[in-house]
Amino acid sequence: MSDETLDATAEDRQPIDLTEAALEALLFVAERPLTRREIAALAGTDRATVDERLGDLEVALRDRGIRLLVDGDRVELATAPDGGALVARYVGADAVRLSPASLETLAIIAYRQPVTRAAIERIRGVDSDYTVRTLLHRRLIVELGRSSAPGRPFLYGTGFDFLERFALTSLEELPPLDVDVAARLAEEGGEPMTEPLFDAEASDAPEAGVSDERSTA
Repeated sequence: MSDETLDATAEDRQPIDLTEAALEALLFVAERPLTRREIAALAGTDRATVDERLGDLEVALRDRGIRLLVDGDRVELATAPDGGALVARYVGADAVRLSPASLETLAIIAYRQPVTRAAIERIRGVDSDYTVRTLLHRRLIVELGRSSAPGRPFLYGTGFDFLERFALTSLEELPPLDVDVAARLAEEGGEPMTEPLFDAEASDAPEAGVSDERSTA
């Protein structure tokens, strides 16, 4: 929703009591992550109330089969890790396994986001185009915006599917890096974002049957 639509929604509708149950129901039927601003506009309430209810809901769900995932300003519900095996059996397939190259690339993006493909390749030392496209296709990473570097390349970061796949409720739960590894990633520095793409969808291109370990030398 645009800011104008949210403002109009807040003005035209009567306020609804944002109970913990009502918030859970809203997130359950939502087909995508919702921002706190969207929730506030839909309920006709303020951000403080939304934050309070989200906190209550997060606590209430800790020992249940559903978890509240938080990614910056956006929130959504997802199945708890404890039920993963049973859910996977119900849908008829286990989670797709990631190759070592994909895991390495995903780790770089998770800890260095937002990051360009060029920066990923400098850290890994190999061409990573196919690996990045694979992670986009699986929705583990998303395009966050564009860098201010020449050519304005895309900046990549992790998405909600990443949090759900690795049983995290937020990026703050990522384990700390080894000192040497952290220093290696820090060498690349930050990536300024000039054109955010908050609603960018991951690519749905089919995977190519080629290796992603092509040297950049």
